[in-house]
Amino acid sequence: MQQMQERPPTSSPVPDPTTATQRVSGQLPLWQVNLLRVGYLVMGGGLAIKKWPLLFGHAPWELMEGTVQCLLIAMSVLALLGLRYPVRMLPILLFEVTWKLLWLGVVALPLWLNGELAGSTLEQTVAVLWVLIVIAVVPWRYVLAQYVTSRGHAWRRNRFELRP
Repeated sequence: MQQMQERPPTSSPVPDPTTATQRVSGQLPLWQVNLLRVGYLVMGGGLAIKKWPLLFGHAPWELMEGTVQCLLIAMSVLALLGLRYPVRMLPILLFEVTWKLLWLGVVALPLWLNGELAGSTLEQTVAVLWVLIVIAVVPWRYVLAQYVTSRGHAWRRNRFELRP
């Protein structure tokens, strides 16, 4: 009788379903991708509720009013697209965070420090502070790795590439 040697287990060609669902879209775990969806829902849903009705049956807009309303409506459409593609649409959330933090720092903060934050500027400040939800759901380590510390795309062809 021949003795059989025990072989180490080999990896199966079928991926383990428990690990396959833990990470999606590159390096982000599924829970973080779903958390991003919350940010898109807050941003896109809030803008859709407040701004989409303004598209219909309004008096002619002045230049600045029309520009702002159309920009915000377009942002809501892109944010709602982020529900389907949360990682691909991440720059939309970064744009939202950037302009709102800039506005808070340049417009609201000086008024608040001087004790003059009131009226419509105070109302706008409260509305802009909803960005805290978006800040909370953005995967900042991923953003740093993808947009700050990773190598950028080439500006021109490498001179050693073969030319057709």
